[in-house]
Amino acid sequence: MPITGARPPTFVDTVWQLVYRCIFPLARTWWRLSGARHEGALVAVHVGDAVLLVRASYRSAWSFPGGGIRRGETPAAAARRELIEELGLTGGHLTPVGTACGRWDGLRDRVHFFDLRLDQLPPLQPDNREIVAVRLVPAADLRGLPLTAPVIAYLDGSVSPDHRCGCHDRASGGAGA
Repeated sequence: MPITGARPPTFVDTVWQLVYRCIFPLARTWWRLSGARHEGALVAVHVGDAVLLVRASYRSAWSFPGGGIRRGETPAAAARRELIEELGLTGGHLTPVGTACGRWDGLRDRVHFFDLRLDQLPPLQPDNREIVAVRLVPAADLRGLPLTAPVIAYLDGSVSPDHRCGCHDRASGGAGA
Protein backbone atom coordinates (compact mmCIF):
# COMPACT_ATOMS: atom_id res chain seq x y z
CA MET A 1 0.00 0.00 0.00
CA PRO A 2 1.41 3.43 -0.90
CA ILE A 3 2.24 5.72 1.99
CA THR A 4 0.24 8.93 1.98
CA GLY A 5 0.77 12.20 3.76
CA ALA A 6 3.98 13.26 2.04
CA ARG A 7 4.09 16.85 0.88
CA PRO A 8 3.69 17.43 -2.86
CA PRO A 9 6.98 18.03 -4.71
CA THR A 10 8.02 21.65 -5.15
CA PHE A 11 9.56 23.09 -8.30
CA VAL A 12 13.01 22.70 -6.71
CA ASP A 13 12.22 19.05 -5.89
CA THR A 14 11.28 18.45 -9.52
CA VAL A 15 14.55 19.99 -10.71
CA TRP A 16 16.50 17.74 -8.30
CA GLN A 17 14.61 14.70 -9.62
CA LEU A 18 15.57 15.64 -13.17
CA VAL A 19 19.22 16.06 -12.16
CA TYR A 20 19.22 12.63 -10.50
CA ARG A 21 17.65 11.04 -13.60
CA CYS A 22 20.25 12.62 -15.89
CA ILE A 23 23.31 11.99 -13.72
CA PHE A 24 22.61 8.38 -12.69
CA PRO A 25 23.08 6.79 -16.16
CA LEU A 26 26.31 8.77 -16.61
CA ALA A 27 27.54 7.67 -13.19
CA ARG A 28 26.78 4.01 -14.01
CA THR A 29 28.88 4.28 -17.17
CA TRP A 30 31.75 5.89 -15.26
CA TRP A 31 31.59 3.23 -12.55
CA ARG A 32 31.82 0.45 -15.16
CA LEU A 33 34.78 2.07 -16.91
CA SER A 34 36.67 2.98 -13.75
CA GLY A 35 36.13 -0.27 -11.82
CA ALA A 36 34.73 1.75 -8.93
CA ARG A 37 33.97 0.12 -5.60
CA HIS A 38 31.20 1.08 -3.23
CA GLU A 39 30.09 0.20 0.26
CA GLY A 40 26.56 0.86 1.42
CA ALA A 41 23.95 0.09 4.04
CA LEU A 42 20.30 -0.85 3.50
CA VAL A 43 17.56 -1.23 6.09
CA ALA A 44 14.66 -3.67 5.78
CA VAL A 45 11.97 -1.92 7.81
CA HIS A 46 9.42 -4.52 8.96
CA VAL A 47 5.98 -3.49 10.20
CA GLY A 48 4.10 -6.63 11.13
CA ASP A 49 4.30 -8.92 8.10
CA ALA A 50 4.95 -6.02 5.69
CA VAL A 51 8.20 -4.45 4.51
CA LEU A 52 8.81 -0.79 3.67
CA LEU A 53 10.10 -0.11 0.15
CA VAL A 54 11.29 3.14 -1.41
CA ARG A 55 11.69 4.19 -5.03
CA ALA A 56 14.37 6.63 -6.02
CA SER A 57 13.71 9.28 -8.65
CA TYR A 58 16.40 7.74 -10.89
CA ARG A 59 15.25 4.09 -10.70
CA SER A 60 12.19 2.13 -11.70
CA ALA A 61 12.89 -0.68 -9.19
CA TRP A 62 12.01 -0.61 -5.50
CA SER A 63 14.64 -0.81 -2.77
CA PHE A 64 15.09 -0.62 0.96
CA PRO A 65 15.99 2.77 2.44
CA GLY A 66 19.74 3.28 2.62
CA GLY A 67 22.79 4.51 0.80
CA GLY A 68 26.53 4.90 0.81
CA ILE A 69 28.81 4.69 3.82
CA ARG A 70 30.93 7.80 4.27
CA ARG A 71 34.62 7.68 5.16
CA GLY A 72 35.00 7.03 8.88
CA GLU A 73 31.33 6.07 9.27
CA THR A 74 30.20 2.67 10.51
CA PRO A 75 27.61 0.74 8.48
CA ALA A 76 25.09 1.14 11.33
CA ALA A 77 25.67 4.90 11.51
CA ALA A 78 25.22 5.15 7.72
CA ALA A 79 21.99 3.15 7.90
CA ARG A 80 20.63 5.40 10.65
CA ARG A 81 21.67 8.58 8.76
CA GLU A 82 20.03 7.39 5.54
CA LEU A 83 16.75 6.60 7.32
CA ILE A 84 16.70 10.16 8.63
CA GLU A 85 17.75 11.79 5.33
CA GLU A 86 15.44 9.80 3.07
CA LEU A 87 12.36 9.37 5.26
CA GLY A 88 12.73 11.40 8.44
CA LEU A 89 12.62 8.07 10.31
CA THR A 90 14.34 8.09 13.71
CA GLY A 91 14.52 5.64 16.56
CA GLY A 92 14.16 1.89 16.76
CA HIS A 93 16.82 -0.79 17.13
CA LEU A 94 18.82 -1.71 14.02
CA THR A 95 19.70 -5.41 13.96
CA PRO A 96 22.68 -6.32 11.74
CA VAL A 97 21.71 -9.07 9.27
CA GLY A 98 24.86 -9.47 7.20
CA THR A 99 26.55 -8.42 4.00
CA ALA A 100 26.07 -9.18 0.31
CA CYS A 101 28.42 -8.39 -2.53
CA GLY A 102 27.85 -8.05 -6.23
CA ARG A 103 28.50 -5.99 -9.31
CA TRP A 104 25.43 -3.81 -9.30
CA ASP A 105 24.97 -0.63 -11.35
CA GLY A 106 28.53 -1.05 -12.62
CA LEU A 107 30.02 -1.00 -9.12
CA ARG A 108 31.73 -3.66 -7.08
CA ASP A 109 29.34 -3.19 -4.24
CA ARG A 110 29.36 -4.43 -0.65
CA VAL A 111 26.03 -3.85 1.06
CA HIS A 112 25.49 -4.19 4.81
CA PHE A 113 21.91 -5.11 5.69
CA PHE A 114 20.00 -4.22 8.83
CA ASP A 115 16.52 -5.08 10.04
CA LEU A 116 14.35 -2.56 11.83
CA ARG A 117 11.17 -3.99 13.34
CA LEU A 118 8.38 -1.56 14.21
CA ASP A 119 4.97 -2.13 15.76
CA GLN A 120 3.53 0.63 13.61
CA LEU A 121 4.86 2.93 10.95
CA PRO A 122 5.42 6.49 12.16
CA PRO A 123 4.66 9.41 9.83
CA LEU A 124 7.31 9.49 7.11
CA GLN A 125 8.74 12.50 5.33
CA PRO A 126 10.24 11.36 2.00
CA ASP A 127 12.60 13.98 0.64
CA ASN A 128 10.78 14.17 -2.77
CA ARG A 129 14.15 14.59 -4.45
CA GLU A 130 15.94 11.29 -4.26
CA ILE A 131 13.06 9.31 -2.74
CA VAL A 132 9.82 9.88 -4.64
CA ALA A 133 7.66 6.94 -3.55
CA VAL A 134 7.28 4.87 -0.39
CA ARG A 135 5.10 1.84 0.14
CA LEU A 136 4.46 -0.85 2.70
CA VAL A 137 4.24 -4.25 1.01
CA PRO A 138 3.15 -7.56 2.51
CA ALA A 139 6.18 -9.87 2.50
CA ALA A 140 4.27 -12.39 0.37
CA ASP A 141 3.84 -9.77 -2.40
CA LEU A 142 7.47 -8.61 -2.66
CA ARG A 143 8.41 -11.00 -5.50
CA GLY A 144 5.77 -9.48 -7.75
CA LEU A 145 7.52 -6.09 -7.78
CA PRO A 146 10.57 -4.83 -9.66
CA LEU A 147 13.29 -4.87 -6.98
CA THR A 148 16.94 -3.80 -6.95
CA ALA A 149 19.58 -6.55 -7.02
CA PRO A 150 20.68 -6.02 -3.40
CA VAL A 151 17.08 -6.38 -2.18
CA ILE A 152 16.76 -9.61 -4.18
CA ALA A 153 20.00 -10.86 -2.58
CA TYR A 154 18.52 -10.12 0.86
CA LEU A 155 15.25 -11.90 0.05
CA ASP A 156 17.12 -14.90 -1.43
CA GLY A 157 19.17 -15.25 1.75
CA SER A 158 22.40 -14.47 -0.14
CA VAL A 159 23.61 -12.41 2.80
CA SER A 160 26.73 -13.46 4.70
CA PRO A 161 26.12 -13.09 8.44
CA ASP A 162 29.84 -12.65 9.19
CA HIS A 163 30.04 -9.48 7.03
CA ARG A 164 32.82 -11.02 4.91
CA CYS A 165 31.78 -11.39 1.31
CA GLY A 166 35.18 -10.55 -0.20
CA CYS A 167 34.03 -8.22 -2.96
CA HIS A 168 36.62 -5.60 -2.01
CA ASP A 169 39.40 -8.12 -1.42
CA ARG A 170 41.72 -7.75 -4.41
CA ALA A 171 43.61 -10.95 -3.62
CA SER A 172 40.54 -13.17 -3.83
CA GLY A 173 38.88 -11.33 -6.69
CA GLY A 174 35.80 -11.21 -4.50
CA ALA A 175 32.25 -12.23 -5.10
CA GLY A 176 31.56 -9.10 -7.10
CA ALA A 177 34.61 -9.34 -9.37
